[in-house]
Amino acid sequence: MIKAVLGTKIGMTQIFDEVGKAVPVTVIKAGPCIVVQKKTLENDGYSAIQVGFGEIKEQDTNKPEKGHFEKGQVKPLRYLREFRVEDSGQYDLGQEIKADVFSSGEWVDVIGNSKGKGFAGGIKRWGFHRGPMAHGSKYHRRPGTLGSKGPARVFKGRKLPGRLGGETTTVQKLLVVKVDLERNLILIRGAVPGAKKSLVTIKSSVKA
Repeated sequence: MIKAVLGTKIGMTQIFDEVGKAVPVTVIKAGPCIVVQKKTLENDGYSAIQVGFGEIKEQDTNKPEKGHFEKGQVKPLRYLREFRVEDSGQYDLGQEIKADVFSSGEWVDVIGNSKGKGFAGGIKRWGFHRGPMAHGSKYHRRPGTLGSKGPARVFKGRKLPGRLGGETTTVQKLLVVKVDLERNLILIRGAVPGAKKSLVTIKSSVKA
C-alpha cells in the first residue's frame, strides 16, 4: 500500500503511554482517500496515482472536474493530490486508502498550511531582540539600520517585517503513537502545521 494519506487536523490532546507518562499528540482524521487516476511510465513518463479526499456535491464542480471524476468512476471530491509509486498497476480506480497504511511506531512527515498571522514585525517574525524600553531610547521594536555603508543599499534576503504564516510547511520525523482503525484516526506525537479542520498530508519520513 501507498505510504501516504490525506487527512483533516482535528486538534491536540494527550494520552498516556505504558509507564503512565503523558504524551502530547495531534489527532488527524486520515482518509478515506479514493484513487481517482493512475499514471504509468508508458503514457506519462512516470508512475503515480492521484487520490481525492472529502466528498462534495456534484453542483459544486465545473465541467472539466465533473468529467475527470466520471472517467475515474468516483464521486466528486474536494481535494486532489498526486503521489509517486513504484507501480501504479497495483491500485484500482475507486480503491480506498485509509489510516491503516500506517502503524504505531512509524516515523512520518506531515505537510500542512501554517496559520496565517498577518503583517508582523521583526521581533515576532524573526525573533529579533528589542531595544531599551526607557523613554530616552527612542528605539524599541523598530528594525534598525538596514544597509551597509559601502554598497548603500539593502541586500536581498534581509530579515524585515512582513507577512507571517499562511504558507506550506513540512514537519519532519514525527512519531505515530496510535492508529484507530475503527474511526480512521492517526495520533501523531507533537504539533503539526495548520489550523483545526485544515487539510494535511501524511507521508513516510524521508529521514527515518
